[in-house]
Amino acid sequence: MARRIGSRYTAHQILGRGSAGTVWLGEGPEGPVAIKLLREDLSSDQELVGRFVQERTALLGLEHPHVVSVRDLVVDGNDLALVMDLVRGTDLRTRLDRERRLAPEAAVAIVADVAEGLAAAHAAGVVHRDVKPENVLLDMQGPLGPGGSHRALLTDFGVAKLIDTPRRTRATKIIGTPDYLAPEIVEGLPPRASVDIYALATVLYELLAGFTPFGGGHPGAVLRRHVTETVVPLPGIPDELWQLLVQCLAKAPASRLRASELAARLRELLPLLAGMPPLDVDEPDTEAAEEAAEELSGAAPVTGRPVRRRGAVPLVPGAKPSDSNRDTHTSMRVPAPDELAGGAHGTARAPRAAGAPRPGSARNRAVTRRRRLVVAVAALILTAAGVGTWLATSNDTTPP
Repeated sequence: MARRIGSRYTAHQILGRGSAGTVWLGEGPEGPVAIKLLREDLSSDQELVGRFVQERTALLGLEHPHVVSVRDLVVDGNDLALVMDLVRGTDLRTRLDRERRLAPEAAVAIVADVAEGLAAAHAAGVVHRDVKPENVLLDMQGPLGPGGSHRALLTDFGVAKLIDTPRRTRATKIIGTPDYLAPEIVEGLPPRASVDIYALATVLYELLAGFTPFGGGHPGAVLRRHVTETVVPLPGIPDELWQLLVQCLAKAPASRLRASELAARLRELLPLLAGMPPLDVDEPDTEAAEEAAEELSGAAPVTGRPVRRRGAVPLVPGAKPSDSNRDTHTSMRVPAPDELAGGAHGTARAPRAAGAPRPGSARNRAVTRRRRLVVAVAALILTAAGVGTWLATSNDTTPP
């Protein structure tokens, strides 16, 4: 059923739901639009509404070929909405779910697009704070780029900042998606432009490998790894690309590149990656990381748990059906210094050659048990064979 949003827009069809609100396919004076209608409890928060209006100029002024532009901000009764350009395509998470990982040339071209969008935002003083595949849209109607990639656009600027008000999230809380949070956010420092670079480098790693460098297991363990673990190399990518990833995943924010520098360096690498197939690496088991986190917390291990995938709200037609369980943010306590300092080493998910189980993983333990069983059975067979030979010899040597 259609509903009016303010005096200028009509929302016709729900495209998706998320933790911040509902996305509708809408119609405005200039044609089709995407309307993100924020939750009613957010619209009733007068402090947030005031902040929403304050952000209006910055959000409306952010225009770039690789940014989904915000056309309008609507405050009308209980309705608090962002009216955005409608991108006809899908989001990057949906493509990852379908293909698992991308060829390096396509992955780098997509991330270079996003980096250019971030450079424009940072120049305007806007930090995204929630860069992840769910917030990258792929324009399926435009021309193809390097490696057959579609033009990428970054969306949902300002949403995390609008929700993260001082009254709603105290200094002991953080808001974000655990896999993509920069170490300084985990440690409670204010987010600067460098947090977007760290998150985007995490996205590039995920596009290449099929999994994030510090993800897997309990959210608290993921946060701890961001602070304490070193990213494990990906086999099969050029050293120039790997060194770029390492620099942008540095723990120290000052060591990371600026968005404009990252975009330029990635464009320079594209000829080197032409024709390279997707990497052949296995995704590490999440179960081992879960068990390690449970051992640290003293909780009883849970067997047979489903693997939980992180999802998001598609802002475009043709994306996955609405799913209210696809959370885009997790609010949690900031770990204490002693929790960040120890206990998590060795739990990070390490990439390895295809088919090789990670040491300590459930598959590794199963392989070890099978080997031990084979050895035990072989020993029994050899023992039985020895006894049989001894009996036969005994029977052949009867006294005359």
